[in-house]
Amino acid sequence: MTQTLPAGLTVTARVPASTANLGPGFDTLGMALGFYDEITVTTTAAGLTVRVEGEGAEDVPWGPSHLVVRAIERGLEVAGVWAGGLDVVCRNVIPHSRGLGSSASAAVGGLAAANGLVSLLDPALALTAAQLVQLSSEFEGHPDNASASVLGGAVVSWSEAPTVADGPQQYFAARLEVHPDIRIVALVPSEHSSTAHTRGMLPEQVPHADAAFNVSRAALAVVALTERPDLLMSATEDRLHQRQRATALPVTTRWIATLREHGIAAVVSGAGPTVLALTTAALPDELRRRAEAEGLRVLDLEVSDGVQVH
Repeated sequence: MTQTLPAGLTVTARVPASTANLGPGFDTLGMALGFYDEITVTTTAAGLTVRVEGEGAEDVPWGPSHLVVRAIERGLEVAGVWAGGLDVVCRNVIPHSRGLGSSASAAVGGLAAANGLVSLLDPALALTAAQLVQLSSEFEGHPDNASASVLGGAVVSWSEAPTVADGPQQYFAARLEVHPDIRIVALVPSEHSSTAHTRGMLPEQVPHADAAFNVSRAALAVVALTERPDLLMSATEDRLHQRQRATALPVTTRWIATLREHGIAAVVSGAGPTVLALTTAALPDELRRRAEAEGLRVLDLEVSDGVQVH
């Protein structure tokens, strides 16, 4: 039986950005990054109000079609809870359409906020981390970014066929503890990138040799991320998606080559155009100045824990 949330409950979800693929782990490897969107949700007697501050404030809908709102409603529905009305405030820091998981963060943040409200009503109704991975991945259509924002750290994620006819694809993820010596630097261009467009550039079939190459590098990436950072250069090599999308990401492609020439393991973050560098040393000042002079935003980031609710 559906329970109704009383008016006046408030929670805030703090949800990290994420990066996906990490080179060879296409739609599989991901990592939570230490900068955050915040979503504050208050239950009201009736109606819906949505306010958006910061990134994307002028581009996203301020109403029921907003991804955060849809995620809140989905989380409440699965928990068997109803709200008469909602006041939703989104404070966005994560850049949109840059390969840093902004849409996954919105879905995870909305679901986590709903879960926080549910927990205030009855902790026994709260969703598990596995449910949050499943539900947020359903919004995304793949689990790498979403599961990273839920679980934190680095993740290995995968999907399985529906367990019932016409049921949803099943999504799963396991967290990896990233080696403490690994540093994250993101080079964020000003231009946007469309995931749908860059995915459309990928071939339907790939050579067996390339598939085998990526399997070996993705397995090596798990070792490099957790135990052997000295292997990061080899572990971030890819043949399945970066080269194929290079013409759509000329600045990204050039900077990846430049960083790798300097011995820094650099990859496309998600669908781009952000460049993600994995290193055990600070980014050289000369490279930092060059990137900033070209208009790239240089972010020194930590590996983050998963979404937090208070």
